[in-house]
Amino acid sequence: MIQNLFDGILVGSILSLGAIGLTMVMHMLRFANFSHAELLSLGAYVTFVFDKLLESMVPALSQTIGGLSLTFSLIFAIILSMGVTGVSAIIIDWLVFRRIRDSAGPLSMVFASFGVALIVRNLISLIFGLKPKLYSEEITFAVRVSLDPLILIKLDQVFVLCMALVIMLIFHFVLSRTTFGYALKAVSENPTLSQINGVRLALMIRLIWLIGGGLAAVAGVFYGLNNQVSFLMGNNLVLSLFAAVIVGGIGSIYGAVVGGFLVGLASNMALLILPSGYKPAVPFLIILIILSIRPTGLFGEKK
Repeated sequence: MIQNLFDGILVGSILSLGAIGLTMVMHMLRFANFSHAELLSLGAYVTFVFDKLLESMVPALSQTIGGLSLTFSLIFAIILSMGVTGVSAIIIDWLVFRRIRDSAGPLSMVFASFGVALIVRNLISLIFGLKPKLYSEEITFAVRVSLDPLILIKLDQVFVLCMALVIMLIFHFVLSRTTFGYALKAVSENPTLSQINGVRLALMIRLIWLIGGGLAAVAGVFYGLNNQVSFLMGNNLVLSLFAAVIVGGIGSIYGAVVGGFLVGLASNMALLILPSGYKPAVPFLIILIILSIRPTGLFGEKK
């Protein structure tokens, strides 16, 4: 049970990072962006490319860090991937969503997001192939923390959990202590009034796509470190991301964080009573329960 609890917290931290960008877009642009999960896949593969490039250009960066399987090149690759994935999200918005946003309604944007998701997914499979990738071919052994109950933890998992929490704390500081954070809250509540007070709405939209894409890239890499990097990664995680947003309340960034942990915990704790094949159905069940009990989510506000 404790092993499932730790695994649930780990998965929850990854889902929380991915759900932050999704809830910001859903609240500000008023549409369900089903292509957001593909940014996790994009970020994971872009990191893979940068990692190999840096290793070939600077062999010294291929050294592992401590007892982790991560290399210095992978750390730099993650930072570069955050920027590339964030810019890619801005480009997707400029090419697709902006044009539809100016001439059609939210429902058209939802359908467009399905199309974008399919295009990104198939482009990734066309470029990188259908075979999953690994950031490191080295075998890493789990550390036995306890015998009764048996608890096994990899150092990579501890690193991922700690880094996810650090990134969320930094983002909390940005939201609560910076002008950008205040402007984001203002635009979320009333876009028209915020423009009157000098907030540049177009710039805020680009920043939201940039931040959301960057966080999605990190989430994709962290997921790939503990599993495999696959072109189906986004497709497998999209429902869990939406469940996290709905549980926390659409538009609530802190709700997305809490929702991510709750969905991760529920999915892994369900393995104690359900066969593993039923795990993908757990986010469905969570969405149905939350919508039935509290349609606005745990931190959502009634309009």
